[in-house]
Amino acid sequence: MSARIVTFGEIMLRLKPPGFERILQSPAFEATFGGGEANVAFSLAHFGLPVSYVTLLPDNPVGDAGLAFLRSAGVDTSHVVRRGGRMGIYFLEAGANQRPSVVLYDRAHSAIMDASPAEIDWPAVLAGAGWFHVTGITPALSAGAAEMTLEAVSAARRLGLTVSCDYNYRKNLWKYGKRAPEVMRDIVSQVDVGLANEEDCQLALGISLEGSESVAAVERGEIRSEHYRSLCEMVLAAFPNLKMQAITLRESFSASHNGWSACLHDRRSFFHAPRYEVGAIVDRVGSGDAFAAGMIYGLTTGMAAEEALRFATAASCLKHSIPGDFNLSTVDEVKRLAQGEASGRVQR
Repeated sequence: MSARIVTFGEIMLRLKPPGFERILQSPAFEATFGGGEANVAFSLAHFGLPVSYVTLLPDNPVGDAGLAFLRSAGVDTSHVVRRGGRMGIYFLEAGANQRPSVVLYDRAHSAIMDASPAEIDWPAVLAGAGWFHVTGITPALSAGAAEMTLEAVSAARRLGLTVSCDYNYRKNLWKYGKRAPEVMRDIVSQVDVGLANEEDCQLALGISLEGSESVAAVERGEIRSEHYRSLCEMVLAAFPNLKMQAITLRESFSASHNGWSACLHDRRSFFHAPRYEVGAIVDRVGSGDAFAAGMIYGLTTGMAAEEALRFATAASCLKHSIPGDFNLSTVDEVKRLAQGEASGRVQR
């Protein structure tokens, strides 16, 4: 059995109109839960690994329901701090064809945004664990949340845990006076495994290949895969502590049709996972978290770097077919896809 994995971040109430409706097109919302680090914890527990999720939540029935959902998958929530404040909310309007998906945040004064670092005893939380995972979402929330994240990764590093971070740049969150690179570079300097999408290295860390044109190409949905080895090498050079850097590669032909792949540099070799054609997307939210969980699963269960990359890419591909933030794919399903069973034929 792998050592316990710990993730830290904010779980939110997710409110989504039915199907592909616009917000309040009809007077109904589907209420579920989601959030980057909670999504990773859920996936890892669903894969059968021991995992603890740490957050701060209001002591009310909505908070109770969010934790009950995580516990239903086997996630340990015993280190969650209950306090005043509220649970953050995000509204999701699912895009289709040429209409993009839209996310609206309503998380001001959530429990984690208003918390102080002293409210979590990190040495106690991390005792006996082997892996710690955070994202760039939490330090974007507030100065206090950023301080808490840095304190957490520093404690994990002192205790000898492997630390992973999904840089997860969110332009709509960095509102408290700090630019993302000012905060994220200090956090990533404590990380072993870096995870990113096409633009995170540039916007979260301030590391660019060819200036603004690289970002513009991403925004146009273009993937210049030949550039990503160089980008990985630039990140690894900037952060000598990193043992590997993975980047997911998304080609956005429309909201309903994407190309999906990923690459990984482990300082010795550069690997590129198979590309998947993802049509008729059901829900792409959480696909990056499914990739992060796949990488953590692969690396903690003894897979070599390239095998872990293939597993993670397949896991995140399957997430596009599942409604909600959480990836409900099994290890067997992911392995079958990673081994080439991509026809979607009925399993009898």
